[in-house]
Amino acid sequence: MTQEQNSASQKNVKSESSKAAVESAASAGRPASAPGAGRFFTLPVISLISMSFMLGMSEFIVVGILPDIAEGLNVPLTTVGGLVSLFAFVYAPATPIGASISSRFERFRTMIFLAVVFLIGNLMCAFAVGYGMLVAARIVIALISGTTVAVSMTFADDVASKRNRTKFVAWVFSGFSIASVFGVPIGTSIANAFGWRWAFHVINILTVVLIVVMCLVLPKNHYGPKSRFLAQFFIFTEKRIWGGILAVVFAAASTYVFYTYLTPILEQEIGIPAQYISLALGAYGVACLASNLYGGKLGDRGRGVVPLVKGRPIYLIQAVFMAALPFAVLNIVVGCVVLLVLGFLMYLQNTASQVLYMDVAAATHPGSLNLASSFNSMSFNIGIALGSAVGGLVTDHIGMRWLGPFGAVFAVCAFLTAVWLNVDLKRREAAGGGAAKA
Repeated sequence: MTQEQNSASQKNVKSESSKAAVESAASAGRPASAPGAGRFFTLPVISLISMSFMLGMSEFIVVGILPDIAEGLNVPLTTVGGLVSLFAFVYAPATPIGASISSRFERFRTMIFLAVVFLIGNLMCAFAVGYGMLVAARIVIALISGTTVAVSMTFADDVASKRNRTKFVAWVFSGFSIASVFGVPIGTSIANAFGWRWAFHVINILTVVLIVVMCLVLPKNHYGPKSRFLAQFFIFTEKRIWGGILAVVFAAASTYVFYTYLTPILEQEIGIPAQYISLALGAYGVACLASNLYGGKLGDRGRGVVPLVKGRPIYLIQAVFMAALPFAVLNIVVGCVVLLVLGFLMYLQNTASQVLYMDVAAATHPGSLNLASSFNSMSFNIGIALGSAVGGLVTDHIGMRWLGPFGAVFAVCAFLTAVWLNVDLKRREAAGGGAAKA
């Protein structure tokens, strides 16, 4: 490329950047110099939280309507149950790949494209003529779900003020918790009243409305820092990124060792009557929602690895309560309290880990920001698969009561990972001063 072409290219980039800033501000109805000033819950923010809600509702709804699907498609219940683990196994590897590819395209158009693919996947679920078509539909949804969350995160600087960035991250993650607390029970009720396909019809109708809203309110013409596809993966040479990934994997595995079997634990181990199980699950869901929102405050306790490092005691508390679970279930009140505490601990690290990924990427590999924004979803789903697999082995060979101590082992691993991150932070600070926190 000639020097004149380089010069022209730089001018075009600057022109595009200026235009993007003006149009992004106009889309959100505010000055370009003050993103997200004033109200936090603007239409762009609400639309992105709603997108997470729809993703969560589509992912979790299957658990509530498994028997209906099995009966409707005339397949065994255990076969339909495989859709849950299949979703996690597809979600985890597809997320970083999709996020890295998406960084090459204009962000708004990418978001709308992903939403349309999500709609197509759910339409396939609603009109599935056999189990094979339903499997294909769930794979389509799993392929784009993590990437959609990752792209949502990249809107943070344009739709929220700097001081509200971690709050925005927390609320995007909370969309999944809100779906589990309110969306899934409502969807299950719709399935019980009108048939399981109508649960997906409702998701499709709401998704169409959401796509229209996003077209109207999201900032447009934004291109993030570009990097070659393979070059983006050099971010995996950064040890702090691996520390964050391992902490999330271990913490999620710790939770999902028992969470996969939460309903039978409530019924068979704690002894809650069947008519109160829905209430108990709702209370657990509220604890998870509170976990996500309070996690946003914990994410405000610094930049880079600092928030996650300061959260080390969370993993120890989680380990203690997990180890106590086999004995706590002997008393209905103590058992419920322990489970609620574990529910509250479940997502406390979400925002802190996201801050780590984004800040470290911005400082060391700015071309990998889209990829970095996918690490939390990727890591959590790897933890889900790992924890569920271990939980299944423990239940089959030892018994459901002893799930807690195995979860405690994973929590201790998460604590040790955070300790290593703290040691690395101190070393960087000694070598390079405060800049090491970036």
